[in-house]
Amino acid sequence: MHAVILAGGKGIRLRPYTTRLPKPLVPIGDEHSILEIALHQLAQCDFDRVTLAIGHFGELIRSYIGDGSRWGLNVDYSEPEETPLGTMGPVLRILDRLPDQFLVMNGDVLTDLDYADLMLRHASSDAPVTVATYQREVRIDYGVLTTRDAQVVQFTEKPTIDYRVSMGVYACSKHALAPYTPGLPFGFDELVLDMLARNTPPQEYAFGGYWFDIGRPEDYDRANAEFGLIRGSLLKGV
Repeated sequence: MHAVILAGGKGIRLRPYTTRLPKPLVPIGDEHSILEIALHQLAQCDFDRVTLAIGHFGELIRSYIGDGSRWGLNVDYSEPEETPLGTMGPVLRILDRLPDQFLVMNGDVLTDLDYADLMLRHASSDAPVTVATYQREVRIDYGVLTTRDAQVVQFTEKPTIDYRVSMGVYACSKHALAPYTPGLPFGFDELVLDMLARNTPPQEYAFGGYWFDIGRPEDYDRANAEFGLIRGSLLKGV
């Protein structure tokens, strides 16, 4: 199986940690980088090839990860982007190097998701893309009013809103991406909206395990604080 890891972002929101390091290489628990954890997990899930879509500090990533043999993987690299191409743009550039079905994931995701099961679920469906999703909750600290024609028609005291978010992990079918033009910026949001417009919706892979998006300094600090508790589920056999 083949995975594409998007590792080209500048990690601006995570500064100052990313001032001298690319975000995928920032250490978690003073032991392993986010990218190392992901590579170990992919190897454990029987992936054999990984393409790293690099950009900012790309040579540092290439120098540190090498050919992937430390993890029993064959790692290659896409050329750095001259201009940002969004989430799916880098994938379109290398589509001819990918198999009929492949995994795409952000390089800043910390999760114990079973990537092999995600691919198996996708392979058994006719969906163009299968999106790993996670439930989030937002508590509103105010009484919420619904109004109509200047009248209050409904009131809810401090409600909790549940919603599902994309985890930044996708199983993709090559034929579903073939119609799009490589070399142009193309986001995941644009892909999903276009698929919905074409009446070819993505499939959901609902996940309830551990997932954390390392986007801001406070997220990074929390992940480090929790690492001792979750290390066993993230790095099985290490």
